[in-house]
Amino acid sequence: MRMSTKGRFAVTAMMEVALRERGGPVSLAGIGSRQNMSLSYLEQLFSRLRRHGLVESTRGPGGGYTLGRRAEEITVADIIVAVDSDDDDSGRSEAPAARQVGESLTGELWGNLNAKMIEFMDEITLQSLVQEQLAKGVPVDVKPAKRSLASKISNTAAGFRLSAPNSVFAFGRSFASST
Repeated sequence: MRMSTKGRFAVTAMMEVALRERGGPVSLAGIGSRQNMSLSYLEQLFSRLRRHGLVESTRGPGGGYTLGRRAEEITVADIIVAVDSDDDDSGRSEAPAARQVGESLTGELWGNLNAKMIEFMDEITLQSLVQEQLAKGVPVDVKPAKRSLASKISNTAAGFRLSAPNSVFAFGRSFASST
């Protein structure tokens, strides 16, 4: 096991979902803009997280992701294993014979180290990470309902009234009433 950038991004994104899901599904676009992450990269991560049951997706307007289990049931190890489990080591530059010699000399060391890392990350829950962030005073802006923005805009703002139709049907009625 290795702690890759992919794993760090996945843990950060899962914290975003856990912090904000009480306002409904959390969009990847929102996570990407707040954490400066690529939307296509997040889509890849969340595809793997969804396959492992860590998140659930909701399609359509107002859709996004929610946790697949309670935050106290998800560990950092779960997240790391989910996003790194499908990777292979074929990208290494070592020759196969050199890799076998190296593994035979230090295989037990690396195996024990991996076991300790997993054991440590298995003790850290997503809920504990969220509580740490809240204790630090990290601001959590829960997304407003989609229609609340429209209700805040006044048609009589700055002293003039908007009379443009707000739908195709209203547009058609405007012609029917003028004749």
